[in-house]
Amino acid sequence: MANHDDGYKLLFSHPRMVEDLLFGFVQEDWVEHMDFSTLERVSGNYVSDDLRERESDMVWRVLWGDDHWLYIYLLLEFQSTVDPYMGIRVMTYKGMLFQDIIRQKLVLPSGKLPPIFAAILYNGHGRWNAAKDVAELIERVPGLEEHHPHLGYCLLDVRQMTAPQRESSRNLVSALFRLERSRGVAEVQQVLVALGEWLREPEHADLQRAFAVWLARVLLPARMPGVTVPEVGNLQEVTSMLAEIDWSREWRQQGFEDGLAQGREQGIERGREQGIERGREQEHRQDLALLRKTLLRQLGLRFGPLPDSVSERLDAIDSLERLADLIVESTAAPSLSALGLD
Repeated sequence: MANHDDGYKLLFSHPRMVEDLLFGFVQEDWVEHMDFSTLERVSGNYVSDDLRERESDMVWRVLWGDDHWLYIYLLLEFQSTVDPYMGIRVMTYKGMLFQDIIRQKLVLPSGKLPPIFAAILYNGHGRWNAAKDVAELIERVPGLEEHHPHLGYCLLDVRQMTAPQRESSRNLVSALFRLERSRGVAEVQQVLVALGEWLREPEHADLQRAFAVWLARVLLPARMPGVTVPEVGNLQEVTSMLAEIDWSREWRQQGFEDGLAQGREQGIERGREQGIERGREQEHRQDLALLRKTLLRQLGLRFGPLPDSVSERLDAIDSLERLADLIVESTAAPSLSALGLD
């Protein structure tokens, strides 16, 4: 089974994933002024050996406003425990990146350094309770507070995220988080239908393969221990492979569900759980709409113009599993009547 961090590194090496993460889940005004078409990866080799260069760290830069470069430092943390001194690490990494910017003579025309945004993705079981500002880690001594550094980071707690905060019908990071929260093969298949629709164009082939590799090497082996997952090259192959899996096998819950279960047992975070449930209901409605749309298009391509009754029958189906089955069955069905949709 591949390392979880490496799987996320593969996915977030694609600019579309970085765009969907920032636009969908970072609720700060400056995000709306970025030119995401300029996203480019920056080398992270500036970290010295004694600081133990981390392969999971990723650095991007993007144009903000008219002509300002903004550096985005993503610390991809996927661990079950909280690092109480994360603020110190962020401060150290930012300092090293600033030094590299100076060394490469990338200082702005004003003589100032470009801003750096640091985001940490956390999917541990407990609530993140580490200080988010370096100043909080320093003992207060009267008169010395003004000498304390103030430097923070953006925490993205994956297990608390449901739908993107900004309106987006095709947020790939949201789909990734839903796969992480999935409670069985059926839910995985539902998300795969959406991903297959969003990434069907040839220019998305590499990103589609990244999702397929992550599913086959990371998610499925972790959730279904003992199941042999073959090598796959695209989402269609993953879908075909899932159709052959014994759905009665135990689906091991990790990360999100463990954290939620712990919260329920202790009687805490009730409001958050209710919010997550409402988010899931919204996702369910969106999935129904997407599956119906996909099935109508597929039926139209196969059987030609469809009577209005077909759309009415599909609107009456409230089961994601049934719609997903119809999509599969429609590829070989001889007629609409054979599908019960005439």
